[in-house]
Amino acid sequence: MDFDAIVIHYGEIGLKGKNRVGFEKILIRNIKNLLDNFGTSVYRRYGRIICRPTLKQETIIKEALKVVPGIQYFAFAISSDLSLDRIQESAIKLLSEKEFTTFKVEARRSNKNFPLNSFEINNRLGASIARILNKRVSMKPDIKLYVEVCEKEAFLYTEKCESLGGLPVGSSGKVVSLISGGIDSPVASFLMMKRGCNVVFVHFYNRIINSDTAVSKLEKIVNVLTRFQLESKLYLIPFEKLQLEVVKNVPSKYRMIIYRRAMDRVANAVARRENAKALVTGDNLGQVASQTLENLSVIHKVSEVQVFMPLIGLDKLEIISIAKKIGSYEYSILPYQDCCSFMLSPHPALRVTLEEVEKLEAGIKFDSEECLEKSRIVEFKYKPCPST
Repeated sequence: MDFDAIVIHYGEIGLKGKNRVGFEKILIRNIKNLLDNFGTSVYRRYGRIICRPTLKQETIIKEALKVVPGIQYFAFAISSDLSLDRIQESAIKLLSEKEFTTFKVEARRSNKNFPLNSFEINNRLGASIARILNKRVSMKPDIKLYVEVCEKEAFLYTEKCESLGGLPVGSSGKVVSLISGGIDSPVASFLMMKRGCNVVFVHFYNRIINSDTAVSKLEKIVNVLTRFQLESKLYLIPFEKLQLEVVKNVPSKYRMIIYRRAMDRVANAVARRENAKALVTGDNLGQVASQTLENLSVIHKVSEVQVFMPLIGLDKLEIISIAKKIGSYEYSILPYQDCCSFMLSPHPALRVTLEEVEKLEAGIKFDSEECLEKSRIVEFKYKPCPST
């Protein structure tokens, strides 16, 4: 039997109390924008969201909904009128198309005006299915029949599809992510999307050492990440002028710290332009020399807005696992020369002080706004297309 509805459940949004409706509306907006090519209407029912697409292309829609922050799980369902007889008819039709020997009914009744409670629905439906289809009820069944009794209709389905959970993108404001060509920063960006943030990307590159292939790699990574927030903006910022200044004026063991403080300054300029409230980095404590407690403190003291480091306590294998799951890993491992590796010491400073770094910066001529003006902006959009 073809589905006629998609039942969407959230997790954390349900804990938002009086603010829950606002989060639901943002999630509804995101789902509408995602599935509007399928002629989809989206509306609220108590504790859940219902989609009714005109084009019922289950495989494409399923892949799209699996990566929507804010959705805990969803199901392709059939709907029924609010009477036990109609619900029973729908259950028999749905299950008669399945191969199974044992089953279990799990009913949820959010409509308290329905004459039977969840336990009674389970018993009555279970007895009818066992009799009519000659199947056995079991606590460890081959198949589960889920029944949700809502305000105006009931929904029945046999499979739950897991999604990302978290909060809907747009519910937590906008942030600027400093994204490199490596594994970590795309994962950090994804985790902020999962916490409800719109992420604007900033990438620094050196036109002397970085080819068009390197920029293409970054665009592929951002294109992957755009699946989670539907629209993205990438600032590509030339960085060679500053790096040449640093090479002329700063001992090599301090250069990475100076580079990164300059990047924070430019990213703050982007944040002002985009009205973003924070920066995001892929820093992971102790992973490289610039990511000691002392160096991170000195680097990010230059930022006017707060700096989030979602990966700070993760193991590298944990980060790689997330990168593979979200699809950025295969692009992150492509050959690429990071602009930050330009003329660095093999033995960089591990514990710099703010005083010594500020003295080194005093002789460097650098204007972050001027650097931003020379940037190139690339915009991305994601929308699944119906098959022809």
